[in-house]
Amino acid sequence: MKYRKIGKTGLESSVIGVGTWQFGGEWGKNFTQSEVDAILDTAQEQGINLIDTAECYGDHLSESFIGDYLTRRNREDWIVATKFGHHFIENFERTRHWKPDEVLKQLDHSLKSLQTDYIDLYQAHSCSDEEFDNDDLWTMLDKQVQAGKIRHLGISLRTNDDTFQTKAASDIHAEAIQVVYNRLDRKPEDTVFPLSEEQNLGVLARVPLASGYLSGKYKPGVTFKKDDVRSRHNQQETEKLLRLVQEIEQHEVPKDVPMSAWALAWCLKHPAVSVVIPGCKTPEQVISNASAADLDMVSSDHPHHVNR
Repeated sequence: MKYRKIGKTGLESSVIGVGTWQFGGEWGKNFTQSEVDAILDTAQEQGINLIDTAECYGDHLSESFIGDYLTRRNREDWIVATKFGHHFIENFERTRHWKPDEVLKQLDHSLKSLQTDYIDLYQAHSCSDEEFDNDDLWTMLDKQVQAGKIRHLGISLRTNDDTFQTKAASDIHAEAIQVVYNRLDRKPEDTVFPLSEEQNLGVLARVPLASGYLSGKYKPGVTFKKDDVRSRHNQQETEKLLRLVQEIEQHEVPKDVPMSAWALAWCLKHPAVSVVIPGCKTPEQVISNASAADLDMVSSDHPHHVNR
């Protein structure tokens, strides 16, 4: 495993993290605690030390699985990132909550669910510019940093070309950006990444496998179950993306390299990217994801590389 600092947070993260939206039950599977334990144990065995979750992944369900796990392991071994701004109602339905008192309640609920005294990276989750532009919110969160409940603040961008929030990150003391970035969607390269590099913001690349389409296991014509969030994607757009994936696999992916590992390593090539946070449903997928760190595309010459 290779490690990088998440920008000016100074947090030393594995270049591969564990995205945990799937633990909330919206990716075609309901998890048990033992399944989550096996995934996270395997992640640690592979040298992975970052978990990314959110309060609205099943009404703190994902956080609760992680919290139960952490009580039986060494909390200090992990960088725990979670998010705020929503309340889970049912699958694929949330309400939005951005008032300072509402977010403070979310923070306390997340701390309780994660069974921890502090969150390493607390991220605004896909907020609008209007919701973001609220001095009272960031003043309250600054106080929580000073109180030790939060170590670092971040912004999980709603769109991957949001220059307003990225430009303002340092002003509201955010030290990291989370953004959709993958071989099929390269928008952050134009504006978000240059702005992040100017401010030394850490960058967490989410959806690095393009919702699994870059795993190589889905072909044009695939259908997804109703409890899988991908069933809500535009079918014509999905077909178009999967045909593009076939072309990429044929012309860009070395024959002896799994496409999923290649896709993660491709993201990590960019000098702005600190870590990728793919989801996973099995320990085997964790091992496959971790293998991306061994590919030559993931260079030790990266500006945030950490020697271990």
